[in-house]
Amino acid sequence: MSNVYDVLKARGFVEQVSDEEGLRAALEQAISCYSGYDPSAPSLHVGNLLTIMALAHMQRHGHRPIVIVGGGTGMIGDPSGRTEMRQMMSAEHIQRNLESLKEQIGRYVDFDKALILNNADWLLPLNYIGFLRDIGRYFSVNRMLAAEAYRARLQTGLSFIEFNYQLLQAYDFLYLYQHYGCVLQMGGNDQWGNILAG
Repeated sequence: MSNVYDVLKARGFVEQVSDEEGLRAALEQAISCYSGYDPSAPSLHVGNLLTIMALAHMQRHGHRPIVIVGGGTGMIGDPSGRTEMRQMMSAEHIQRNLESLKEQIGRYVDFDKALILNNADWLLPLNYIGFLRDIGRYFSVNRMLAAEAYRARLQTGLSFIEFNYQLLQAYDFLYLYQHYGCVLQMGGNDQWGNILAG
């Protein structure tokens, strides 16, 4: 069986990777990997298909996909690619969108062999002060402001709640590593800064 990294690279899925040799070696055995999806709408968009198909390829090669539906991060909204803050949605609205996304992703990823998790389960119970002391202290504001997602938004205004998004996405990766042995985060090019933060 070929290494899934070579398959993904040949099909144009790989734009950036933090350690190509290390990743190729890790993929010689079954690993857990994840990608996250924002519940800002009741339907996925065409850009989501890229990461969903990457997860499907991972699964076909014997790896375990973890799909994160962002019920917690969706309460903030990812500032990446946005010129203004997202509209705040009610918890009920987010839940309806999450159910719709689960159904759509399930057409490509077999959830009998994969996990689908809602990051609200671990983000909402966080003690914010404790979170800032334990996690926030590792984040450089200068480095965050250098990320394209934040730099572009500084011109039009970036809310403090959106500024926290990178910490939450990074914490998702830490949580998945600690609880599910997840060692690979995948996402769109606009997520590169958040992925590196994880």
